[in-house]
Amino acid sequence: MASEKTVVEEVPNWLRVYDDGSVDRTWTGPTQAKFLVTPVPPSETFIDGVTTRDVVINPDSGISVRIYVPEQKCNDGVQLPMLLHFHGGGFCVTRADWYMYHQFYTKLIASAPAICVSVNLRLAPEHRLPAAIDDGYAAQSWLRSLARAELSEPWIGTRADFSRVFLMGDSSGGNIVHGVAARAGNEDLEPLRLAGGVPMHPGFVRAERSRSELEFPGSAIFTLEMIDKFLALALPVGSTKDHPITCPMGPMAPPIGGLRLPPFLVAVAERDLMRDTQLEYVAEMKRSGKDVKLVFSPGMDHCFHFNKIAIDSDPNTAIQTDMLITALLEFIRMH
Repeated sequence: MASEKTVVEEVPNWLRVYDDGSVDRTWTGPTQAKFLVTPVPPSETFIDGVTTRDVVINPDSGISVRIYVPEQKCNDGVQLPMLLHFHGGGFCVTRADWYMYHQFYTKLIASAPAICVSVNLRLAPEHRLPAAIDDGYAAQSWLRSLARAELSEPWIGTRADFSRVFLMGDSSGGNIVHGVAARAGNEDLEPLRLAGGVPMHPGFVRAERSRSELEFPGSAIFTLEMIDKFLALALPVGSTKDHPITCPMGPMAPPIGGLRLPPFLVAVAERDLMRDTQLEYVAEMKRSGKDVKLVFSPGMDHCFHFNKIAIDSDPNTAIQTDMLITALLEFIRMH
């Protein structure tokens, strides 16, 4: 009789790692929140002004993307900006088709309007960093191949303005925005052009605790213990949180002043555990002469804009979510 597997690492609510190396990502958190982490099937008919399609962009690695295309009332040949989105989840959990992303990005791209390509990143601990950065860059390279007509994707085709590609990421996806933009600065992307980068509540930390990490309690599903455990599973073995991917403004990272970066809009929430290190990143970008703007959400927690329960029940969360969307739309419009 085979012995039962033993849990060797656990991130409450999110993930369990077993002694045989297998990983269980079944949601075990509050049942009322389960719908947020439930996949939304793709739909080739327009729902809320958007249609969605899933595409494998690299059969060898299995990297896939979800494409969001807004309904255009007048087919006048106007090309739309593109958002290349990287999901969060501490590099260890979440998928591009989860409802929490779907409800936010559907609203954003219908309002822009814009085409969104959201990448299903490989997850740690099976694929430790820099795997997620590599996947993000591979997705950008796929868009470049479409722009050069080396590959084709009918849902993007002539609809996309490849000279206006925005990198956008939430939480750890914000780290990927920085990493992909930094790498792209050394590459020939023509005719694709990075028009901007938008890290929203990025997972920037240091090995030493910040004041905001010590000051704020977090929430039932976002805690300091969770951040520590995710990063222990995701960072290269032997690395600390001062690694360049998690601390791009630190001494181990390439100096920001030497990077060729597009304009950035960084979103920070007042009660985010990582608020202080996010603001430190913005300050370093400014000190280095980069084009960076800050959108600050008072009274809000980490990635509040995905919490549909709070958006529907708390008027202030709904207002702050709308204000964040307005800031994103203005940034896209200006670039």
